[in-house]
Amino acid sequence: MATNSTSRYLPHGTFFNELRKRVDAYFLASGRPTNQTPPGMFLKTAVILGWFAASWVLLVFVAANWWQSALACISLGLAMAGIGFSIQHDGNHGGYSKHKWINVVMAHTLDLLGGSSYIWHWKHNVFHHSNPNITGLDVDIDIRPLARMSPEQQLRAGHRFQHLYIWPLYSLLAIKWHFIDDFINLAKGKIGAQHFPRPTGWKLAAFFAGKITFYGWAFAIPLMVLPWWQVLLNYLLWSATLSLTLAVTFQLAHCVEGAAFPKLDLGSDPKMEWAVHQVVTSANFGLGNPLVTWYVGGLNYQIEHHLFPKVCSYRLPEIAPIVQQLCAEQGISYKINTTPGAVVSHARWMRQMGQAPSLA
Repeated sequence: MATNSTSRYLPHGTFFNELRKRVDAYFLASGRPTNQTPPGMFLKTAVILGWFAASWVLLVFVAANWWQSALACISLGLAMAGIGFSIQHDGNHGGYSKHKWINVVMAHTLDLLGGSSYIWHWKHNVFHHSNPNITGLDVDIDIRPLARMSPEQQLRAGHRFQHLYIWPLYSLLAIKWHFIDDFINLAKGKIGAQHFPRPTGWKLAAFFAGKITFYGWAFAIPLMVLPWWQVLLNYLLWSATLSLTLAVTFQLAHCVEGAAFPKLDLGSDPKMEWAVHQVVTSANFGLGNPLVTWYVGGLNYQIEHHLFPKVCSYRLPEIAPIVQQLCAEQGISYKINTTPGAVVSHARWMRQMGQAPSLA
């Protein structure tokens, strides 16, 4: 199901009004504004960027054999995913700092990774966050015809095996991202079926400058040092590591058992308020694991992130008990998985979506 609508915006209601009142009261009592960057965020940024730079130097100039190169590739891919989770994500949402220019700089770390911060803003901030898990509006759940992620998508015969082949398919995400998707989106002025304004001026220049910078450190400089086949093999390994880490993490937050997949109905008034939609279509995972929370930039607190996308990821664990309490009071499903449990749940969901519905 597709739509020519640029998006659909659900109204606020009593749930979010009460939630915002409680969260505002908490931050007021804490004496720390929501837009104040925690000192730990700057340290985290330095650590992850340093991890990225060190991994690249080791891969290109130090690794002396295949296993050293393989370890450096895996390290590089994980560091790049960390930049995506923990730096560009907060920056693009305007939650890294109270200063707009700092948010812009942090958002552009995505361009360093070979993506486009401009296109990602429309794809993620606007289209995904407005309508998570709605087929036709949320392109994050749409990789048709290769896989079926929502009950609203057409079932094909090959989907019966998707719970097996989806994992290697995820490993190709970065290749599409680096060489195909951004350019197609730019040329068409569309992401999926939804239109967005093409970048112009400095924003268009930043798009191409980012691609050139990426191709420079990923291919041009390594080709001056290493044979072409080794550069290619290295790219395939670190891009696969990056892809799997990004794709699986994002899927654990929405494409799992118990997450809602509301139907798109543009012909009637919305039946669900915005904040409730955000809660029931999302799932948290690994809340008791500080390492997971640190590495994925609070994306394991997906419910809180969707409710307050401009709150710095460092602060999301603080407001989770407030959200949980109000959801319990109002009978709204609040889903939590362990990290391994979320992976298993995603695999089961993909298997379920690949099977014909039972008639019993």
